[in-house]
Amino acid sequence: MQTGIVLSNISDLYKVELNNIVYDCNARGKFKSNDISPVSGDIVDIDIINDEKKTGVITKIHDRKNYFKRPKMANLSQIILVVSMKMPKVDLELLDKQLIFAEYNHVKPIICLNKIDLENEEKIEYISNIYTQIGYKVIKTNAKEGIGVEELKKELQNNITAFSGNSGVGKSTLINNILETDITLEGEISNKNKRGKNTTTQVKLYKIDENSYVADTPGFSTFDVKEIDKKELAKYFIEFRPYLNKCEYGDCSHIKEEKCAVKEAVQQGKISKARYERYCKLWNEYVSKY
Repeated sequence: MQTGIVLSNISDLYKVELNNIVYDCNARGKFKSNDISPVSGDIVDIDIINDEKKTGVITKIHDRKNYFKRPKMANLSQIILVVSMKMPKVDLELLDKQLIFAEYNHVKPIICLNKIDLENEEKIEYISNIYTQIGYKVIKTNAKEGIGVEELKKELQNNITAFSGNSGVGKSTLINNILETDITLEGEISNKNKRGKNTTTQVKLYKIDENSYVADTPGFSTFDVKEIDKKELAKYFIEFRPYLNKCEYGDCSHIKEEKCAVKEAVQQGKISKARYERYCKLWNEYVSKY
């Protein structure tokens, strides 16, 4: 019995890396009876059936640091949130949802502003400053030219990292540059509506070096905010946190109440007005329904 990491699975066949060798494995039937199955990122024990043919059987799933249902993966340590400056256009509402997702799941987020060659520097700096000022790491890249890729690589060391963002923002191109090989297919951009056509259909981990893996997956581009109690939403906007206990009302929604410390911080320029307005929109359109 030896321990490896699940790189991918199709149907009931799992690719498990063990000592830099990939084995094709099935999972013991007991997992189905226990309503659990291996997913990409799982640390597992396997019994090798045929060393020459590189086949084996998964016998145990180690305790997970975290687990995600959509897309199915485990033990994620950070998410690179890829935002396209153009084609498709910047979607900061989606970015904020994904930051909420990361904070809620205790996964480190890093923001990647891609396609910087397509936008003017003033707008790039404006968006970058919003997020760097509240404590997030922002990396600017031009995936097709390899600009910013080395800086991105440094952040991937000793992590299992997922790339997230709308289709067409350049996730796959970034991963191809990082791996220095054309391993993934790049999403096309529809000329008609300028939206990406997603080409990634499953979670697959790619090894960069020892203990460093990246995953290209479409699943993190959506996040259902109804999973969060509406009373908890504000704390996932990290710049709100210093003010949350200073409101007059303990159950302050930070929207309609008077003597709200968060609203006062917005008025004083201590919190981005644009970020606050997106918080209000999330509260009113999504969270308040549940």
